[in-house]
Amino acid sequence: MNRRDTLKGLLTTGGAMMIAPRAATQGPAASASLDPYADMHWGKGFEGQRRADLGDGTFLNPVFAGDHPDPSIVRDGDDYYITFSTFDAYPGIVIWHSRDLVNWRPVTAALTTPIGSVWAPELTKHDGRFYCYIPARTPERRSIYVIHADRIEGPWSAPIDLDLPDHIDPGHAVGADGRRWLFLSGGDRVPLTPDGLATAGPVEHVYDPWHYPEDWVVESFSPEGPKIMQRGGYYYLITAVGGTAGPPTGHMVIAARSRSLDGPWENDPANPLVRTVSAAEKWWSRGHATVFEGPGGKWWTVYHGYENGYWTLGRQTLLAPVTWSDDGWPRFGGGDLSHPIAKPLAGPQTPHGMPLSDDFSQDRFGPLWAFYDPAPDEKRRVTFGDRAMRLAGKGASPADCSPVSLIAGDQRYRISVEVALDGAVEAGLLLFYSRRLYAGLGMDRDGLVMSRYGRQRRAGPSGTATGPMRIRITNDRNIVTIETSLDGGRSWRRFGVQMEVSGYHHNVAGDFLSLRPALYAAGKGIATFRDFRYEALS
Repeated sequence: MNRRDTLKGLLTTGGAMMIAPRAATQGPAASASLDPYADMHWGKGFEGQRRADLGDGTFLNPVFAGDHPDPSIVRDGDDYYITFSTFDAYPGIVIWHSRDLVNWRPVTAALTTPIGSVWAPELTKHDGRFYCYIPARTPERRSIYVIHADRIEGPWSAPIDLDLPDHIDPGHAVGADGRRWLFLSGGDRVPLTPDGLATAGPVEHVYDPWHYPEDWVVESFSPEGPKIMQRGGYYYLITAVGGTAGPPTGHMVIAARSRSLDGPWENDPANPLVRTVSAAEKWWSRGHATVFEGPGGKWWTVYHGYENGYWTLGRQTLLAPVTWSDDGWPRFGGGDLSHPIAKPLAGPQTPHGMPLSDDFSQDRFGPLWAFYDPAPDEKRRVTFGDRAMRLAGKGASPADCSPVSLIAGDQRYRISVEVALDGAVEAGLLLFYSRRLYAGLGMDRDGLVMSRYGRQRRAGPSGTATGPMRIRITNDRNIVTIETSLDGGRSWRRFGVQMEVSGYHHNVAGDFLSLRPALYAAGKGIATFRDFRYEALS
């Protein structure tokens, strides 16, 4: 029996393994009317991806759909650059560019050396040079690192360890005397050397953050994400408290101000500036804000939030207008951000985002693909050629093979890829959260292997199954169906197990990640992937 006949037998054997296709309008789509936000309609970008720009001079949040937490933004003339926490994904610290704050395109991935799980970074420019301060942690070490570049496109330097093991979330600031500082979690700060590449003294405590009422439902106090900006003779310190996950009502933004970076700091009498007050709101756990001057001298803020019902998408980036009170305090606008807002800059639409489909004709690691928790030499596993990506096996399962993943931001989408095997390798297509939690379908030379709940089991009889086989996964508002094809996608067979994945998120498994489309190759040998396709479903 040849390979194709063997695979056909695997897919048609087992009775209950194969069932008739279900109508696309069943399941979650039928219950969409129960969603109070079902009438929200976004613009469409590449492959139908959700896009904030509505094409009529307004936008509808999020401006970055999908997992883009802890936004850090810097202005350089008429250009704006932003980056996010990338946690265990490498290459990391992907930098994006915009002029209207709504439509963004990727520039580069600035961090290529693994230094651990990357938390809230700080992107800034000082004396003509760009810097990014990066908290990172491994099981053995926690610290804050810095990378720098003369041009935003790079090349970016190797990371330099600032030896700050007890803090996260650096915020860069420059005092009236020109001295540079990093403000840190907990209301602390540390001086920097003039070149910004080392600390110049001990950490000191300078601010006691405003505390919410004791009867509010929050995760924890957790003062973090300090951001410094100047206006009207004051330095403003914008801080997040309440914990970034946990209850939807936990995270919030507070403000304080001072005439000097040395303090004393006066808390805003109207704190918090923004907070999710009910789990019925569109955006949960809103916080970690930066306030900045945008086009035309108007002020804006970017912060993150979880989408109601979609913890799995991770924390998404939100944009809201800022006005100033008569007594000089920032006031966040936009309400609950479930309605369109006038764009910061009028003008025609420009492209936003990028295609997520990949024919593997070029290397798109960084802006698109990233390894999960890689070794320093992980890229050696990958080769490209003949419109294919060949990935050498590693480890024994998706849990320890550093899958290759991308960020998806749609509530409903479909992904597919062709897989072929060479050697004792297991490979396939996943929705991957972390080494503890993933779902999908793979194959090895003995048959099909199903993943669910972060565990694997044999899903077909033994035999030599090396492909090529095409695997397709549909994620329809966290309801997952899997299909396979032996004729290049002309006809499909429904896999006999469907899944519900709404619990694949931080409040269940930790790590502050998102559920991502992923390709994996475990064991010995080579997996060949061709023609990865992404399609957002309306």
